[in-house]
Formats: sequence, structure tokens, C-alpha cells
Amino acid sequence: MKARSHTKQLLLAAALAGVTIAPAAPARPGPTPSATAADAAMTSLLDYLRNQNTTGFLVIQDGKILVEKNFPAPEGDAQFPLFVYGKTGDGALLEDVASQQKSFVSVLVAVAIDKGLIDVTKPVSDYIGTGWSKASPEQEAAIRVIDVLHMASGLNEKFGYEAPAATKFFYNTPVYAITKKIVAAAAKLPLETITHDWLTEPAGMANTAWRKRPAALASIGNDTGLVTTPRDTALFGLMILHGGVSNGGKRVVSEASLKLMFERSPTNPAYGRLWWLNGGEYMMGAMGNKKDGPLIAAAPADTVAALGAFNRRLFVVPSKKLVVVRTGASASDKDFDQQLWLRLNKVIG
Repeated sequence: MKARSHTKQLLLAAALAGVTIAPAAPARPGPTPSATAADAAMTSLLDYLRNQNTTGFLVIQDGKILVEKNFPAPEGDAQFPLFVYGKTGDGALLEDVASQQKSFVSVLVAVAIDKGLIDVTKPVSDYIGTGWSKASPEQEAAIRVIDVLHMASGLNEKFGYEAPAATKFFYNTPVYAITKKIVAAAAKLPLETITHDWLTEPAGMANTAWRKRPAALASIGNDTGLVTTPRDTALFGLMILHGGVSNGGKRVVSEASLKLMFERSPTNPAYGRLWWLNGGEYMMGAMGNKKDGPLIAAAPADTVAALGAFNRRLFVVPSKKLVVVRTGASASDKDFDQQLWLRLNKVIG
């Protein structure tokens, strides 16, 4: 009875997420060596996640849920409660996904391109007017939308001029936030309306919305957070995996615009248009550090990622037909992504 109940719960969870999952195979007289190894790999993965302050973990491969687990919120973390906005009926936390929002906004820009509303080769000032930066008029006029998407505006976090546009990678959240103003101005609609009509509704994401951040978070120069759940984030990932088509079969963004999001930028081969990319010869990190080799050595080379503070993660891997979501507080391991993938590889095969 317990096995049937467990299978039933998984089928229900899959139906709610809009994906399918194969029923468990009939019970055998005893565990096979391969089954024992698979169970051990899964236990190792979940134990690691639990011990790394994870609150939600979801893995979908080839249209099937392999793992869906919600963990209790970590205690004693002063910042984590600032990112939580309650729970869903199934116990998942509604969390501000931090800088993962950048990749969601990248899709909104791509949809605007499809609609003929944005040309990324044009100056930012064409959409939001002049004087948005502290650069000179000539310097500001040279900053294009694509430069902001590539984190290569040449501005510092206070919008002061430091380098010519398109010459230097600098992970700049305050300047990124201008992108939300650009897409809203181009569409002549509020960001909330655009996000619902262009993304969350067609993708079936019922628990995703923009929220005003607490003052302690808004002070970093990005005052609205995208609040969502692991399931909604997975649906977003599935849309990316399916070439711009939602899990329900609706076209969200063109395949051509989607591909452009994942072209490596001239100043950082590990970065596209507000997405992190694996498999490059080197990477420029968010803190300005350069490292030879790929973003995550243990992950497949074609992995694309939406990464946020506190190790909020969305990984999409076309070669593995794989979507991976992790939410929670900061992991204690500095090499969390590498350690996660070393364990996950043993589960997915």
C-alpha cells in the first residue's frame, strides 16, 4: 500500500507541474545491485542538499520528474526570511529568486524583439530617454541595449563611466535593472502585465509575480524581486528546453530569439544575454574574477543557467533533456555547484 501511495503522490505532483512521470515498476523479490546503487546515489544527493540549506529541489528529465523535494527552511539565517513570501498548498516556499530574475527578463526582451518592439543594437536612451546614467551624453549614447544584456555597459554600480561600452564584463545589478524599464517602455505596458501576458500565463506558471522588495534589499539598486516556486521555475526551464514552447504547447518566444540569448558575449564566454553558459574556455565571475575552464566542470558543456544569490539555481541541459531547480539559503560549500553536479550525475546516469 505504501508503494502505491508513493506512486500516486508522484503522479499527482507531476500532473500539477504539467509533466508526466512513469509509474514505478512492479516490486521484485529483492533489490538488484543496480537498484541499490541508484538508491544510494539518490540518498547521497538528497542528504547533501539537505545539509546545504536547500529548501526546494526539482529534477525533470525527458518529461519525467526524477526528484521533487521540499526541505524545512534553515534556521538562524538573518537574510533568508527577507526572500520568503509564504508557502504554496503543497508546502513549497514562495521565494524571491534573486538574480535568477535576470534570465526571466532576458526572455521578456526576446519576446519584445519578436514583436518588433526592441532592437538591441540601438542605444538604451532610445527607449528610456537621455540622462539615465552619469556618463557624458556621448558616452551614454554609445551604450546599447545589447551591452546591458551582456553586462558590458562600461558603467559602475553608481552609473558612472569607467570604460567604453562592449569592452569590459562587469556584473552590474543596478544597471541590469534598467532592462526592466526598457522592455516596459518599449511595450508601453507595466512590467507586471508584460510578465503575465508574455511569459507566466502561456508557460502555465501560476505562482510567479513581481514583488516590491524590503528596503534592505531594494538598496542594491533593484527594488523588485521575482517571487516564484520550484515548479514554476521548472516550467520556465522546460520552455527553454523545448525551444521556446511551453510545456502546454504554447509558443512563448521564437527559437531564433532563444538561440541569440545563449550566444557567448564578446567580453565573457561564460555569459550570454543575462544567462550563464557552461563549456567556455574561461569565465569571468560575478565578482570580476577570471578563471580558466568552464563555469562548472562536472556539468555537461551545453548547460545554460539562471543563477541567483544564495545558490538559487536553474540548470537547463538540452543534451540530457534535463531541467534542475534548487532554492534555499546560501550553501556552506563554496564549490556547491561542482559538488551538486558530481552527485547529480550519479542519479541521472
